[in-house]
Amino acid sequence: MDANSFLMGGGGAPTAKFPTPGTVVGGHITEPPQVEQQRDIQSGEKKFWNDGNPMMQLVVTVQTDQRDPAIDEDDGKRRIFVKGQMKNAVADAVRAASAKGLEVGGILRVRYTHDGEQKQRGYSAPKQYEAHYTPAAAAQLQNQPAATAPAAPPAQAYGQVPPGVNPVTGEISAQAPAGLDPQQYAAAQQNPNTAALLHQVPPQPGPQAGGEPPF
Repeated sequence: MDANSFLMGGGGAPTAKFPTPGTVVGGHITEPPQVEQQRDIQSGEKKFWNDGNPMMQLVVTVQTDQRDPAIDEDDGKRRIFVKGQMKNAVADAVRAASAKGLEVGGILRVRYTHDGEQKQRGYSAPKQYEAHYTPAAAAQLQNQPAATAPAAPPAQAYGQVPPGVNPVTGEISAQAPAGLDPQQYAAAQQNPNTAALLHQVPPQPGPQAGGEPPF
């Protein structure tokens, strides 16, 4: 428990549960991870190794999308108690992310994969886990909206509109040579094998003002 939880009397977020293989619990880390001594589930007494050293664990609070109707005002935060094989899995995830450790704003996800070998009669087989960690800086980039692509400049600036074609309206503004309609002329302008020849062909005469069109 951190200082503020002790002061305000809070017991912390609910414990993350991994009831069946395949269960995943994770999300953004909401507060600095805490190291504390493990306690016996039945008696609540602190646990020690055979050599007298305390059995420690790491408590990581993450923001999940879980909601338990049995918990009043459940905000989705869950405490993951990192110990045993899970500790190795989380450590491997941190190393794989090239991070120095867990930090607020990072994303930790833990998955219960399968049960290990039962070593003592009367005890459940140890759960096996795998973990994935995203450092805070990378997690922040993931949450940023994608940048809006700048508007493309007029196609004519890149030579995509053939000469004689209005880049805004797409209308043919130049006179086509004799024997070609405007659409054929535009297509010929785009072909490098024919574009140079078009300059040698006289333009097709258009209608004269006040007169009859030629036949």
